[in-house]
Amino acid sequence: MSDRILILGAAGRLGYAAAESFRDAGWTVVSLVRRGAGERAALGTEIVEADALDREAVTNAARNADVVLHALNPVYTAWRRLALPLAYAAIEAAETAGATLMFPGNVYNFGSAMPAMLDATTPMQPTSRKGRLRVEIEQRMREASERGVQTVILRAGDFYGGGRGSWFDLVLTRDLRRRRITYPGPLDVVHPWAYVPDVAATMVRLAEVRATLPGFASFGFPGHAVTGAEMGSAIAAALRERFQVKRMEWWLIKTFGRLSALGRELAEIEYLWRTPHRLSGETLTAAIGDVPHTPFADAVAASLRELAYRLE
Repeated sequence: MSDRILILGAAGRLGYAAAESFRDAGWTVVSLVRRGAGERAALGTEIVEADALDREAVTNAARNADVVLHALNPVYTAWRRLALPLAYAAIEAAETAGATLMFPGNVYNFGSAMPAMLDATTPMQPTSRKGRLRVEIEQRMREASERGVQTVILRAGDFYGGGRGSWFDLVLTRDLRRRRITYPGPLDVVHPWAYVPDVAATMVRLAEVRATLPGFASFGFPGHAVTGAEMGSAIAAALRERFQVKRMEWWLIKTFGRLSALGRELAEIEYLWRTPHRLSGETLTAAIGDVPHTPFADAVAASLRELAYRLE
C-alpha cells in the first residue's frame, strides 16, 4: 500500500509540482484546490475542491494521510488576513490525521541584518510584516510538534520554474521582447533561487525519510545562489540574445507604497536584493544524501520555455 499525501494548494506552482513528484514516486496524492479549480490539479491525483479555510473540509480531506503539505501561499496583500488561518487549518488537519506536516519556508524570517550564509543556527530577526508572520507560523508549527505533530520545513530562496508568479517572470523577464532584463538589485550581489521541480523532488525525499527525522526539523535548500550578472548571463545564453540589464526602480515602488498595500509590502523586502545571502544545504544533505539539483543553465532554459520564450 502506497503512502498518502494531502497537498493544500495543489493548483499552485509548488503544490502542482509536488503533486506530480509524489505521484511519480508512487504515492497516493490528494490534491485540494479551491472550488471550480479541479481542472488545474495534476492528473492521476484525487481531487478535492474545498475552501482551504474550511477547517472541517480540510481535516476530512486529510483522513488517512501520512503527510500533509501546506503549499498555500496568499498574495502579498492578503498575508496579514490569511497566512495564520491557513496555517492553523493545515496544522489541525495534520494533527487530526496523525500525519507529518510539511511546509516550504523562506528567508523573510531572518531580516535585513541576516548573514551571508543562512543555516539552522541563524537567529530569526524579521524586519518586515511578512517576516514576522512567517516566524509566527513556524512557532505555531513548533508548538504543534511538541504535541506530537512531526513538522518538516524546507526553507528556500525565490522560486522559479513551474509556471508564473515569481520575481523571475513578473520582473526579470517581463521585458525580454524589448531586449531588456529588469533586475531588482545590484548585479554583484548573491541571491538564492530555488528551481521548483528540484524543491518538489526534495520534498519527496524528505517525506520518504521522515521516520528518521526529529519531531521538528528545518532544512535549507541551497538551490542556485547566483549574482544578478550571472542570472542575466544565463538568460541571455539560453535565448542566444543580447540584453540590456536595467535596475528596477525601487524609489517608484516606495512612492507607490504610500498609497498602495502592495507597494508597502514590496518595499519592505528590498533588502533581499542588496544583502548577499545563500542557504546552507549541509543538514539537508546529511538527511537525504544528494540533493536534487538541476544545473543552473538548464533550469533557466527550462523556465524560459515554460514562459513561452522561444529558444534557438
